[in-house]
Amino acid sequence: MSSASSVAARNARGVLTEGRSPEELREIVSHWGAELELAPAEVIIEWAAATFGERFCVTSSMGDGLLAHLVSKVVPGVDVLFLDTGYHFVETIGTRDAVAATLDVNLISITPVQSVAEQDATYGKDLYRTDPDLCCKLRKVEPLSRMLGGYDAWATGLRRAETRNRVIAPVIGWDAKKGKVKVSPLARWSDEQVERYTAENGILVNPLAYDGYPSIGCEPCTRRVAPGEDPRSGRWAGLNKTECGIHT
Repeated sequence: MSSASSVAARNARGVLTEGRSPEELREIVSHWGAELELAPAEVIIEWAAATFGERFCVTSSMGDGLLAHLVSKVVPGVDVLFLDTGYHFVETIGTRDAVAATLDVNLISITPVQSVAEQDATYGKDLYRTDPDLCCKLRKVEPLSRMLGGYDAWATGLRRAETRNRVIAPVIGWDAKKGKVKVSPLARWSDEQVERYTAENGILVNPLAYDGYPSIGCEPCTRRVAPGEDPRSGRWAGLNKTECGIHT
């Protein structure tokens, strides 16, 4: 398992090819977005790998290993980035370690600048309660943005079926905040497609998914979801918040 610091050092030594300019990346999205909208997930991944090479990575919150499995079949050894916020369930860390051990991927754990204790000392204890948006920014959004500096495109597991807020998630999109191409090969997948692929390929699934947690985030900010509830209603329950900021 690689660390963020080792990858940053590798990038600094110039092992990775030079990235494209934002103008070039936006042009790629403009040209290929509609072209690939209805393409199978494997074709989308093949295109991303051919287009961006070693400057293409995958991000995963380790709700399961589906996206990592799918991409690793097309791009063996692909970089898979995981945000280790310091607040994860032990089951999520276990899923991360199992993915790293069983799939042909280069698992990279990204950590925030401050530890949880250092953040508490700076902002007060339990920032996730007093200012959840700032907590997500410090422990998720900023670390990922820094890490993506070595890449031109990143694949996410976003699916339109997950929540109303993601209905318009494009298969190939432009993330203006990060200046990166955002690839969502599973965007059009239904829950049934996910279940079928998982069963047919023996995909690793976070044990919490079978214990009432259809959407898994940091432990302090995630609760069980009752049958029939929106799958993401357990995230930041009681707050006017549905996303951490990575996808907004």
